[in-house]
Amino acid sequence: MNKNETTPKGNKARVLLVDDDNDFITINKTVLEKAGYEVLVAYNGEDAVKKAQNERPDLIVLDVMMTHQTEGFKVSRELRILEETKTIPLIMVSSLLDSPEKFEQDDDWLPIDVFIRKPITPERLLDEVSKRVK
Repeated sequence: MNKNETTPKGNKARVLLVDDDNDFITINKTVLEKAGYEVLVAYNGEDAVKKAQNERPDLIVLDVMMTHQTEGFKVSRELRILEETKTIPLIMVSSLLDSPEKFEQDDDWLPIDVFIRKPITPERLLDEVSKRVK
């Protein structure tokens, strides 16, 4: 999606960035906004779930480690249960692992669309987002 493309609602596609790292948020918010996305921000899982329910983003980029070490895993499962958020694509990111292949998508334990190991390049982020925002 580029700056001229919009969602079926006629608005810019909205991405919710969820991470407790201010630098990650600042850098990736800038990258996404320059590519034409509207960016919402949450710094922990509780705020992420509330924003996802209230704001209905087109996609969520979710960190694993925030308030506690596996918070992102819990949040991904909660988002898949809630009626308002269950179909929103989820991109999970983390520097937690040496091998992201250990955490492949699983409908019960890890109901995400893709797992990306940090650091994530702007090109990779934009590619993964554009694949999932229709």
